[in-house]
Amino acid sequence: MNVNRERLAASFTELCEIDSPSRKEGLLSKRLQAIFRELGAAEIVEDDSAVQTGSDCGNLIVHFDGSLDLAPIFFSCHMDTVQPAEGVKVKRIGDLFTSAGETILGSDDKSGIAACIEALQLVREGNVAHRPLELVITTCEEIGLIGAKALDPALVRSREGYALDSSGFAKVVTHAPALNRITLTVQGVAAHAGLHPEWGVNALVLAGQALAKAPNGRIDEETTANFGTIQGGAASNIVPEKVVIEAEVRSHSMEKLARVTEEISALFEQTVAAWSDPTGSAKGTPRVEIEVRQDFAAMQLSPEMPVLRRVAAAARAIGMELTYEKAGGGSDANIFNGHGLATAIIATGMTHVHSTNEQVELQDMVDLTRLLIALMTEPSC
Repeated sequence: MNVNRERLAASFTELCEIDSPSRKEGLLSKRLQAIFRELGAAEIVEDDSAVQTGSDCGNLIVHFDGSLDLAPIFFSCHMDTVQPAEGVKVKRIGDLFTSAGETILGSDDKSGIAACIEALQLVREGNVAHRPLELVITTCEEIGLIGAKALDPALVRSREGYALDSSGFAKVVTHAPALNRITLTVQGVAAHAGLHPEWGVNALVLAGQALAKAPNGRIDEETTANFGTIQGGAASNIVPEKVVIEAEVRSHSMEKLARVTEEISALFEQTVAAWSDPTGSAKGTPRVEIEVRQDFAAMQLSPEMPVLRRVAAAARAIGMELTYEKAGGGSDANIFNGHGLATAIIATGMTHVHSTNEQVELQDMVDLTRLLIALMTEPSC
């Protein structure tokens, strides 16, 4: 089947020019539901995740019946985009798409959605036999995967699928790290910095002492740590009473994730415990509160798993050579894998994402469409 390049380009442009920043995906959702109805969807479900996410719509789970006696698979994309995302206008020079203004383009993740639409149009037009399919299109991915986290996995009939959401092309992501978020609250004692500084306990100084000793940056090839924000203090003439630090640890190893998280926690506890009052005048003692939240589990797919064997066979069927990589960030695929839905990530061709320099080539979206059709239709896949 020959991909209709100009139809794909027009579909991609239309999707990008429907504003859908996180929590404002409603207009795009309505348009997608209309498109999927035209493409013969057997069922379109909009879930009730908006109650949890605060979006103006829910996730979409779209079912397409198949005529091949093969296990169903799903393709997943997300509707939302990062800011600046209002008033997007697409600029096309040859086959290169960029933003015409000071906004992002939206190829993250509308390049994936456009390829799904074109693939479905082609198999429908050609009356081509295909396996049962589902589209799982989430909200609020860009602000912490919260649409996927709010999705009831029982709504998804397929046990395996592919998240179309990575930069680069002809790339399959098989591993992604787990992430712990850490909130460190150092509580000191306020005092007037000029009149009675000895009455106070400086929370900012204690936090700085702990930060100077804490693991940070690249820990090893599997693990990173970062201290991202620090807030505290009221004025230069007040001994700072409270400091709140937001940090994270990521690792492909759950053991290393736990160990580095514990090391950071222990250093803050030890620093606060080691505080001394040289004058004996302080009006209290410091303490630290530590909250650790696992944001998502690690994604780890082995080559012998059907979800990877299938995409490899599909690529061979169309003469595409794939590379396989580990990622440093998380995606909806982490959440799906955590629910027992084996999910690999397929790159869509988008580059310079999360910036106003974002771009994508039409040929990459064409080739992605060809790969999706092979996954849908090849009995050996």
